[in-house]
Amino acid sequence: MVDRSKTFQIIANAVMILLVLFCLVPFALLIVSSITKETSLVKYGYSFIPREIDLAAYKYLLVDSTDIIRGYGISALVTVVGTICNLTITTLFAYPLSRKNLPARNALAFFLFFTMLFNGGLVPSYIMWTQTFHIKNTLAALLFPSLMMNAFYVIMMRTYFTTNIPDAVIEAARIDGAGELRILSQVVMPMSIPIIATLALLAGLAYWNDWLNGLYYISDDRLFSIQVLLNRMLLDVQFLMSNSDAAKSLQQNEEFVLPSTGIRMAVAVMGALPILVVYPFFQKYFVKGIVIGAVKG
Repeated sequence: MVDRSKTFQIIANAVMILLVLFCLVPFALLIVSSITKETSLVKYGYSFIPREIDLAAYKYLLVDSTDIIRGYGISALVTVVGTICNLTITTLFAYPLSRKNLPARNALAFFLFFTMLFNGGLVPSYIMWTQTFHIKNTLAALLFPSLMMNAFYVIMMRTYFTTNIPDAVIEAARIDGAGELRILSQVVMPMSIPIIATLALLAGLAYWNDWLNGLYYISDDRLFSIQVLLNRMLLDVQFLMSNSDAAKSLQQNEEFVLPSTGIRMAVAVMGALPILVVYPFFQKYFVKGIVIGAVKG
């Protein structure tokens, strides 16, 4: 019996090591490719050991570091403010739904589920946000459309409240004279750190990686988030490579090779780097929050 347990542990550890490698190896290749000379990539293909190191891709992206710094600042601001607003709205919606004595509880739950299945579509949403709420070319355009609240997050948090916050604790607080707001802030929230951290990570990732809202609603380059800015730079490179006149002018300079492949890799590295820095602080709560807050039958 002991041998079987040890064998199972060895196999499980080997599988986990392979899964970790599947996650780390592509990212390592991405980083190495971003600092490999373009001609070397074209001639020899991708390699974990760069034949010729060249930082031309990062030099191109950072040619005007002011734009990059501003883009990072806007993305950080929108991510922090948006995540806080998302968690606030999600919590204020999920907590009442977790209470069985809430009037019209089923109607509110149906309204929530309905938004998961149907929406107005892109064109009506665009008209509403630009002509009714007038958010075009404002930071609100990066905060509100499609990101402020997610029905699935509400369901996860409601399930966590229902299954992990004992009714006896809430009743005891109510007997002691606490109101619903005080119960939520001083009793329920401290007991819900795992699901809060999990949803904060998910919402933060959604805000940080979002570039569609910037594409739809932002035309002022001073309001570009880092994702929109990097995407715009990538499109500029593709235009230079596909435009015949631009390509001829580049070919006249034999020493200059536009690192189109390297830029794609550098863009991915610059976009993912802040998330890799932040994720370890949330990782210990992530698995627990996902498992406990998952929808149960």
